[in-house]
Amino acid sequence: MKWIHKTSDRDQVALLTAELINSSTRGIDNTAASVLAPLLVHRGITDADSADRFLAPSLSNLHAPERMTGLRAAVDRLDSAIECKEPILIYGDYDVDGTMAVIILKTAIELCGGAADFHVPHRIREGYDMRGDVIERAAAAGIRLIISVDMGIRAFAPAETAKKLGVDLIVTDHHLPGPDGVPDALAVINPNQPGCEYPYKQLCGAGVAFKLAQGLMQRRLEAKDHSRLLLSFMKVVAIATIADAVPLTGENRVFASLGLDALRRAVNPGLKALLEVAQISTSRPPTSTEVAFRIAPRINAAGRMDVARDVIELFSVKDPARARELAAKLDRLNTDRQEEERRILTAVEERFSGDPALCDAYCIVVDGDGWHRGVIGITATRVLERYNRPTLVISREGEEAFGSGRSIRAFHLLEAIESCSDLFSRYGGHAHACGFAMPAANVPELRARLDAFARARLTLADFDPRLDLDAELRLDEITPTLFQALRKLEPYGVGNPEPVFSALGVQLTAPPRILKDKHVKLKLKAGEQGSAPVQSLAAAAAENESANGESPKQESAGQELSAVAILTTPRCHPDSTTIRRAERAASTEQLRTENRELRTGSWRKSITFDALGWRMAERLQQSPLLAGDTIDIAFTIGHNDHPEYGGLELSLRDLRAPTVGEEKASPLPVKAF
Repeated sequence: MKWIHKTSDRDQVALLTAELINSSTRGIDNTAASVLAPLLVHRGITDADSADRFLAPSLSNLHAPERMTGLRAAVDRLDSAIECKEPILIYGDYDVDGTMAVIILKTAIELCGGAADFHVPHRIREGYDMRGDVIERAAAAGIRLIISVDMGIRAFAPAETAKKLGVDLIVTDHHLPGPDGVPDALAVINPNQPGCEYPYKQLCGAGVAFKLAQGLMQRRLEAKDHSRLLLSFMKVVAIATIADAVPLTGENRVFASLGLDALRRAVNPGLKALLEVAQISTSRPPTSTEVAFRIAPRINAAGRMDVARDVIELFSVKDPARARELAAKLDRLNTDRQEEERRILTAVEERFSGDPALCDAYCIVVDGDGWHRGVIGITATRVLERYNRPTLVISREGEEAFGSGRSIRAFHLLEAIESCSDLFSRYGGHAHACGFAMPAANVPELRARLDAFARARLTLADFDPRLDLDAELRLDEITPTLFQALRKLEPYGVGNPEPVFSALGVQLTAPPRILKDKHVKLKLKAGEQGSAPVQSLAAAAAENESANGESPKQESAGQELSAVAILTTPRCHPDSTTIRRAERAASTEQLRTENRELRTGSWRKSITFDALGWRMAERLQQSPLLAGDTIDIAFTIGHNDHPEYGGLELSLRDLRAPTVGEEKASPLPVKAF
């Protein structure tokens, strides 16, 4: 794996560091500020005001909904429908983003005195986007207002159908419009449509639906209820925002941050049942990772394996028993999805074992009979993760074939698909993902043409995994205070990845432990390589006292040592024998020695950290490590909440033999699988 070190403007970092230190409201000390500032600059945050908004998101950071083109007209029509007690139909997608958008808008309409039904298409029978026949049936049932969520920006024919039938159509979407503009609807709400001056363009479909709900509630509900209701909606918007993998910046960061915190206080019976079945504790805010890998898959499983209506019912039901029943069903469907995914992956692995040409492909195209269409996208992601090559997984169903693709950074997948456009009956996507349908007979030709397209644009070096590193950080610089400062960057996700640090020449203090035959646990302490350590908390405090004309009080050194030791020592497995306490001192000279160690921070070099390497056991079996060995590591900083042996711990992203220069990097061996 190639380690790529991020760079940032030193002057911007220095200025922001000073601003972080000088602000008494942020609670960030000198050491934490020096680490936090470059991380913020990497994210495009270079001034104090931007840093405040990023580090402390609030409802005040939300933009006025009426700034979005079409929203005022949509609110006017909704207001009229509610006043006249017109039935309203919400037409939403079957994934997490679409179903959460339906729930948001349906709930807002009902809170404002209206009534709304919904239609979520069946993934297999109806497919994505609006259909004219659904609009025709709605019109026949007396519906005169339809609102799309998370779809519709390219639904030109359904919009014409609605217009002919006298149905007012409001399109809310976040996908990019096509070259032909937007459909002819009563209102189109999409921050990405031409001419829309809304300041934030990265909302998911549920985020756009939320802005419409926000505008409607501001129109019809008392102002004193707005903040409370907006915070309540944040729970659902956060789930959709994280699941849809939109950048967690701007308004999305507000949604995710406030929504995750609000999930601790969930009162909706369906949401509480979902959190329970996903085994998410409400004693603390869930992380974005827990939402992405525990909550979202269970919601998505309904649309992938069955019908997404169950998700809407789950969030609408008032009976806790029924909520638990529905949540359990989603859990079973997710298990079914996992089993189907494993079945397809096993078939793919067998294909690789028996097909040398597939192993050498620059663009992997693998197909099978009857593979579940709702799972092939996830399967493509898994194959990509294993081989780090553009991947298309195709399900053949008789004479038709349906595919989904995922790609690496260096390969624009939509351009590749467009180069073979004559082979498809329909397709769509973007740089890193695509979906399509085609005659099954065209699959061999697609495989050959995509591989040729990829070979003309990629080299073997493009298939080498890369790891972006934020900074070098010695292990003796890692303290609970620093960890708490880094937590201000949460929630992590697209556009705001968890900071990854490197530490050079760290030392193993014990032999590695293998966990569950595939994971590894290391005990590490700081080595002698790397940059000079950041000034310790105690030393910084002493300097501040001296700057104020005060001398440090040596007579209280024992108390100072104990306090700092407690605050800065990881609770994982600190070597307590290295932290000598003043009360044990037998002489004044020993007390002075301890005080010097405290001021310089040298005692921290003997503290050990637990480091967990997920799925790294095979690597260490190929290249064993012994106590006393030194390695370079790339890692993130986490916290084990166990009451007895919890504390700070490291999560390894990569490890390699020690090196002085990046060009001499010697990664420990790893197989393709």
